[in-house]
Amino acid sequence: MPVDPADFRRALGQFAAGVTVVTTRDAKGRSLGLTVTAFSSVSLDPPLVLVCVDHRSEAHIGFRHAGLFGVSILAEGQEEVSRRFAAGGPAKFAGLELAKGTTGVPLIPGAVAHLECRVKASLDAGDHTIYVGEVFAVDVKPGRPLLYHDRDYRRLS
Repeated sequence: MPVDPADFRRALGQFAAGVTVVTTRDAKGRSLGLTVTAFSSVSLDPPLVLVCVDHRSEAHIGFRHAGLFGVSILAEGQEEVSRRFAAGGPAKFAGLELAKGTTGVPLIPGAVAHLECRVKASLDAGDHTIYVGEVFAVDVKPGRPLLYHDRDYRRLS
């Protein structure tokens, strides 16, 4: 029996997730990015993470071209940044002062953590590509993470 897409979406909404903005660059050096809750650690040795990127995202091409990406784990109070990067188009970068990682990969200021990664592997999976990144730089700041659950932003109590 096929799974009803609305039921599937509701079920997945019950999984509380941290919110990240994943960034990269295109062949011309322009910043690309999107909001991602499909982020996970994979391995401690070597340090690996994964992100799932929709094939329709304009950022998708940057992963394939640059082979580098940054993960900014958003802090409480960065809902506007999350909403901005959930939308398509280059306007998401308008007026936003980005930090730069060690390789120049763009990072979101104010995030509780930044990870800089090299694409180690990719796998097409339905309408997304799973990118496994080997982490080569980490920066952690004190703070509380932004959470997403049941189609809304949440805070730790």
